Amino acid sequence: MQLVIGNKNYSSWSMRPWVLMRQLGLAFDEVKLRFDFAPDSPFRRAVARFSPAGRVPVLVDEGFAVWDTLAIAEYLHERFPDRGVWPAAAQDRARARSLAAEMHAGFGALRSRCPMNIEAALPEVGARLWAEHAELRADVARIETMWAQALAASGGPFLFGAFCAADAFYAPVCMRLRTYALPLLESTRRYVDRVSMLPGVAAWVADALAEQDFLDVDEPYRSHR
Repeated sequence: MQLVIGNKNYSSWSMRPWVLMRQLGLAFDEVKLRFDFAPDSPFRRAVARFSPAGRVPVLVDEGFAVWDTLAIAEYLHERFPDRGVWPAAAQDRARARSLAAEMHAGFGALRSRCPMNIEAALPEVGARLWAEHAELRADVARIETMWAQALAASGGPFLFGAFCAADAFYAPVCMRLRTYALPLLESTRRYVDRVSMLPGVAAWVADALAEQDFLDVDEPYRSHR
């Protein structure tokens, strides 16, 4: 299998299936494309070879392309049903999918105000955004409630006991919360730390830090000097 991704420092969508596959030991070859969203850019031409949607990530399995992170997770679950992509119990699977779908479709304020930027440390920006934007505070409150309920029901250490796709979907959220140092409950902070220490997440972060590729389009709060 091949997984086509964008810059690891910035691409939260790419991070989800990469961490999921790496953490579960699903072998794949990485195809990384440098973000460049100009019309007819090398990035756009390269992605078009894999997906008509023109976005990353894309999973390619023996020439068959699957795009969209939820579709990739479902494909992997069907391809490797015993590898723990989703929880074993039916109701746990349904709830895990609900949490992943909510991340997939929601939390617009967190996404737009706090884009993923693993290399950066922006606590002052985070404090300002937190003070100015009630919708950002509401997004984080919803995430904290959701995580607390799942962890209480499962007993932890991850949302449904063992690591699964739901944790992978929220790994970029953990990166955002760390970069912007947003105020968190202690239980939330502990979960963020556990996710950050996962070997799959740590490997992604190490690669992101090694990129040293500053992209102005993904840097709303810093200028490249």
